[in-house]
Amino acid sequence: MEINHIYPQIFLQAVDQKTLGNSVIIDVREPHEWEYYHMEEAKLIPMQQIPLRMGELPEDEDIYIVCAHGMRSMRVAEYLKENGFERVINVDGGMAAIGMFRGFQYD
Repeated sequence: MEINHIYPQIFLQAVDQKTLGNSVIIDVREPHEWEYYHMEEAKLIPMQQIPLRMGELPEDEDIYIVCAHGMRSMRVAEYLKENGFERVINVDGGMAAIGMFRGFQYD
């Protein structure tokens, strides 16, 4: 199964230029990770809650998935694809890469 991905610098450029349209950004980290550092544009849905909260996700918009380093988000992206969500994009490198491009030392 092919999972679409986006490089963090391209993703941030699109966020900053507001060219993501009506897409959503889902952060699948845990609440303590979110509190440490997060994107204001993102919505927190911890990985373990995804199966219970899929009803909150749009089926007709792009869904960007982000985690700490890109591993959990890839698993969530695969899960969503398996469950009928076509427009899922994994953000490579996660918040660590995003933080680096924004001048924040994540870990």
